[in-house]
Amino acid sequence: MRIPRIYIDESLRTGIEVLLPEQAGEHVARVLRLERGHPLILFNGDGREYDATLATLAKRAVTAEVAGMREVDRESPLRLTLAQGIARGEKMDWILQKATELGVSHIVPVVTERTEVKLDEERAERRVLHWRSVIAGACEQCGRTRLPEIEAPQRLDRWLGALSDDATTRLALLPDGSAHLQELPRGLRAAALCVGPEGGFSDNDVTILKQAGFSGLRLGPRILRTETAGITAIAALQALAGDLS
Repeated sequence: MRIPRIYIDESLRTGIEVLLPEQAGEHVARVLRLERGHPLILFNGDGREYDATLATLAKRAVTAEVAGMREVDRESPLRLTLAQGIARGEKMDWILQKATELGVSHIVPVVTERTEVKLDEERAERRVLHWRSVIAGACEQCGRTRLPEIEAPQRLDRWLGALSDDATTRLALLPDGSAHLQELPRGLRAAALCVGPEGGFSDNDVTILKQAGFSGLRLGPRILRTETAGITAIAALQALAGDLS
């Protein structure tokens, strides 16, 4: 049986016993029906994997004992930031899950002129907590030991105004963009990719993106949905960077 990987949001070290998150404990005890002594792999985002074994299987408290630690590097050579126009419901979850699997290192949910999702401060905080759990689950599945950073939702113009002046390749997905994937350099090391929401970018969005140094990237002759476009572009950029070789 495959050894379960479980994200633990706390410090880990050899010899300690840790309480598994409720959902993870329920899964290993009630769904997988694992027994005491079964191996687990724990990680907390510090770039290491911690070998552990199931220690207790109480009804509401499943614990694991940490037996060892090893450095693990499964990160992409490309530092890729995804600025994603907030999509509705499960679409956004799917985007974050697949972006994490494909090695994105930084995620910024942005509010554009055509964003349909409205978030007040309280709802935004709850949504970020949910999104972090989606990202952690994706890391459990794909083997990453570092979680992509996700920022609080913010307006597109605010995010653009806070960007540092560096050599990052800046790309915005536009159906009529003039840049093409085959024109981008191989071996990319830093890039920012901006993807519009379901309704795409408005003319004003496009204007401020171009003023911020973003080139319009076109992905072939067809118009892709927001949940398809960004993931397609991420995979292509990772291939250019050598991550998918």
